[in-house]
Amino acid sequence: MKVIDIIKEAEAAGRCRFAFELLPPLKGDDITTLFATVDRLKRFDPAYINVTYHREDVKYVERPDGLLERRIASKRPGTVAISAAIQARYGIEVVPHLICGGFSAYDTEDALIDLNFMGINNVLALRGDTLRGEHSFRPTQGGHSHADELVSQIVAMNQGRMLDAEVDSVHPTDFCIGVAGYPEKHAEAPNAVCDIERLKRKVDTGADYIVTQMFFDNGKYFDFVERCRKAGIAVPIIPALKPFSTLRQLAVLPQTFHVDIPEELARRVERCTDNAQVRKVGVEWAVEQCRELKEAGAPVIHFYTMGKADNIENIAEAVFGEPQIQKR
Repeated sequence: MKVIDIIKEAEAAGRCRFAFELLPPLKGDDITTLFATVDRLKRFDPAYINVTYHREDVKYVERPDGLLERRIASKRPGTVAISAAIQARYGIEVVPHLICGGFSAYDTEDALIDLNFMGINNVLALRGDTLRGEHSFRPTQGGHSHADELVSQIVAMNQGRMLDAEVDSVHPTDFCIGVAGYPEKHAEAPNAVCDIERLKRKVDTGADYIVTQMFFDNGKYFDFVERCRKAGIAVPIIPALKPFSTLRQLAVLPQTFHVDIPEELARRVERCTDNAQVRKVGVEWAVEQCRELKEAGAPVIHFYTMGKADNIENIAEAVFGEPQIQKR
């Protein structure tokens, strides 16, 4: 089932659904830890599960002659296979991430063909991060520079058009396309107006829905939705949350994800003496956010788990109550 249809069903029923995101295991690990996370959260009847795709990493290895050799390798491979494994094992819709960085257009086409063959018809189209050590995003040769270009390629395949025009009798794909939105502005956008214009370009190209970057102030989300609507963006905008879990995140999250921490939340975290207290504060704050978002009619609330289920399970129990799977 397509994510956009899941959203529409939830809206029609006046129901708020639960969804979450998983990171692929580090290279060398197995999939059991990831399955354990799904096992703990599946009782809340997730609408879908996102599986992230991570840009390859750069490392420098000392050679026998003493010089450093630059090597590029992926630390968390397996997004497509993991998505297929989850969907086959649990029967839950999956949304694998596709990124521009590290992919040529032909690589993207091959990944989409694989997903289509496996019956996966939802994707989240992202530009992806800048390669470590580089000051700005640089596309792979023959690849895309921006997410709207990636969306355009997916739309073309949905219309039965592939990169090689000489391919005869192309069977159209049927992907539902999600894209990212930034309530507090993408770090590289010169201003909020330009940021909304770039988001509208992705939607106009063919995106079906938007999922937001994390935010800790619901006012930022509500303002973002209002600005999107005024700009003519009519697709659903799904709020996404990440609960605080460590003292260090008070500095790391604003620096890494360019989000503001509300004064009251910062004060609560600063009063904590250990991470156990921070996790409690993080859960309480996220529960408050969720209840307001549900009251405002959010059809889905998406959670960034960072591979850990404890906090998310506590929040889901408080917000969604008894396992929703029993209420279908």
